[in-house]
Amino acid sequence: MPSSKKFIIDFDSTFTQVEALDVLGEISLKNDPKRAEKIQAIKNITDLGMEGSLNFRESLERRLDILEASKPQISELISELKTKVSKSFQRNKEFFEENADNIIIISNGFKDFITPIVGEYGIKAENVFANEFIYDDAGKIIDFNRENVLSKNGGKSKTIKTLNLEGDIYVIGDGYTDYEIKESGLANKFYAFTENVERPKVTSKADHIAPSLDEILYVNKMNKKFSYPKSRINVLLLENVHPIGVELMKHEGYNVEVISSALSEDELAEKIKNVSILGIRSKTNVTKKVLENANRLISIGAFCIGTNQIDLETCTEKGIAVFNAPFSNTRSVVEMAIAEIIFLMRGFHDKSHGMHKGIWDKSASGSFEIRGKKLGIVGYGNIGAQLSVLAENMGMDVYYYDVIEKLALGNATKIDSLDELLKTCDVISLHVDGRKDNKCLIDKSKIDLMKKGSYLVNLSRGHVVDIPALKAALESGHIAGTAVDVFPHEPKNNDEPFASELIGMKNTILTPHIGGSTLEAQQNIARFVPGKIMEYINTGNTYNSVNFPNIQLPFLRDAHRLIHVHQNEPGVLAKINQILASYNINIVGQYLKTNEKIGYVISDIDKAYSPEMIEAMKEIPGTIRFRVLY
Repeated sequence: MPSSKKFIIDFDSTFTQVEALDVLGEISLKNDPKRAEKIQAIKNITDLGMEGSLNFRESLERRLDILEASKPQISELISELKTKVSKSFQRNKEFFEENADNIIIISNGFKDFITPIVGEYGIKAENVFANEFIYDDAGKIIDFNRENVLSKNGGKSKTIKTLNLEGDIYVIGDGYTDYEIKESGLANKFYAFTENVERPKVTSKADHIAPSLDEILYVNKMNKKFSYPKSRINVLLLENVHPIGVELMKHEGYNVEVISSALSEDELAEKIKNVSILGIRSKTNVTKKVLENANRLISIGAFCIGTNQIDLETCTEKGIAVFNAPFSNTRSVVEMAIAEIIFLMRGFHDKSHGMHKGIWDKSASGSFEIRGKKLGIVGYGNIGAQLSVLAENMGMDVYYYDVIEKLALGNATKIDSLDELLKTCDVISLHVDGRKDNKCLIDKSKIDLMKKGSYLVNLSRGHVVDIPALKAALESGHIAGTAVDVFPHEPKNNDEPFASELIGMKNTILTPHIGGSTLEAQQNIARFVPGKIMEYINTGNTYNSVNFPNIQLPFLRDAHRLIHVHQNEPGVLAKINQILASYNINIVGQYLKTNEKIGYVISDIDKAYSPEMIEAMKEIPGTIRFRVLY
C-alpha cells in the first residue's frame, strides 16, 4: 500500500550524485581554453548557494553566465545524469513507483533535465517543480524564467505553500534551501541527505542525518528492498587495508572506520561491540574472548590468505561468516620466493651488505646457479603449485610434499614423506597453512635431515619453523642460508621494534611479512574480500567462505529471502517449512547445505512476512542466527 506521507525531494546532489549545472559546465565548456578555471568557479558558486552564503538568484545568474550552454547540450546532460542517480535511490526504485502520488520534486534546478530523469522512477511530471531555461532561436540558453518563484530567494517554501499539501510532510535534501522549508513551518521533518555531499551548516539544522535513502525508509518503516539500512552497518578495517577496499565498503553505503594498526585482544574486544563487519590482515588475532563481545558481528574479512589468526570454530558457532583472499596475492609470494632462492644461492644479500661497508669481495665461492638444483616445496596449494611451474621454467628440478593428494603440474615429482623431501632437495620452500598441527613442523630433527649446505625459505607462517634450531644450523654451516618473511611474534605496527634471534646471521634474508605486499596483490585482495562480504550481506551467497557451507545462489526477483543458520542437527529444515506453511507462505526456492558444525538454509518466499513469523523462526531449537535480506 502506498504511504499517505508526502516526501519533498531535492534533485541536485540528492536524487542525483552531482550538481547538474556543474556537469553541464563540463559539457558546454569542453573546448574552452579556460575550462578548468570556469568549472571551478561554477562549483564554488554552487557551494556558496547550497550553504546559504550566497543569494540564490545571484548564484543562478552567475553560473548561467559562465556556462554558455545550448539545447543539444541539455540532451547530453540528461544522458550523463541518468548514470548519476544516487545509489540508494537506484536500489529503492520500487519505493518511488509505489508512492508516485506522494513524491514531489522541488528543485532550484531546471525542469528541462529533471523531468526526464525522475520520470524513469515513476515520478509524475506534474509533481516536478523547478526552474525553466529560456532559449533563443538557435537553441542557446539566454536566460531563465524570472517569473518562476523557484528562481527567487525562498522559492521552495513559497512553492509548497501553493500546493496546500495535507498530512505529514518530510523534506529530503542536501542544501540550506531544503532546511528552509522546515524552518518556515511547512514540513514535519527535514532529513539532511549526506550520501553524496555533507554540508555542516545544513546537517547542524537537520532533524535526522540520512547517509542514504535506506535510512529514511527504515525509520519510517517503509523499507522494502533491504531489511536494514546499510548506513547502520558498522565496518571496522584494521592494519592498513588498501584504500580500494575502504572505498568499496563506503560506496556500498556502510559506516566505515579505519585504523592503521592491529589491535590487542582487549582493545579489539572493546571496539568490536557495535561492529557488523570486521576486516583484518595477518597481525590481528580474533580470539574467543573478542568474539564473545561481538554481538552484532555478521562477517569477518581476512585481507590475506591465512585465517589461523581467527578462531574459526567460535565464528561458526556464532554464525559469523569468514572470507579470505586465497588467490589474490599468489603471484606476488611466488615471485618473492624465486627472488630469494636466487639471492641465497648467489650470496647477494651478504655481498650487498659488504659493498655498503666498502668491502669489495669478488669471489665465486659459495655462489651457484639455480638451474639443475632440486627445489622441495612443502605445501602444494595455490602458491606452492605456481612456484612449481615458475621454478621448473627456470631450470630447477621440482619435488613436492603435501598431506593432501595433489596433482603434479609440469614435471614436478610428488614425494610421499616430508623426511624424504628434506633429504633430497637443495632448497626447501615452505608454503603450508597456519593450522596448529604445523607448529614447529620444521624443528631440529627435520633441519638435521636437510642436506648439508642446503637453503630454507619460509613464506608461510611464523610458527612453522623452530627459530633457535634454524639459528644453530646456520651457525654450524649445516644450512647455507635462509630467507624468512614470517615470525612467531611480529610487531603490531611499523612503530614497534622487531626482535629475532636471526638478526645478523650470515646469508640470512629477513623481511617484514611482505610476501603479498605488492601493489597488484593488495589491490586484488582489496577488491576480492569486500566483494565476497557484500555478496553475503546482500544475497546470502557464501561461496568461498572458509567456515560456512558454500552456497552459490541465483539472483532473486520479486521475492523475500530468509536466511537461517543453525546447529547441524536433524529436523531443522522441517521445522522451518512447518512455520512457513502455518503462515500460508509459499516457498519460491530453497537451498540447504551443511558442514560438520552448522546448517545453512536459504528460503525465498513470495509474500510479505509478519513479525510473528520472524520470531517463530528465531525460536526454532538450535537456531544460531536468523536474518531477513529483503
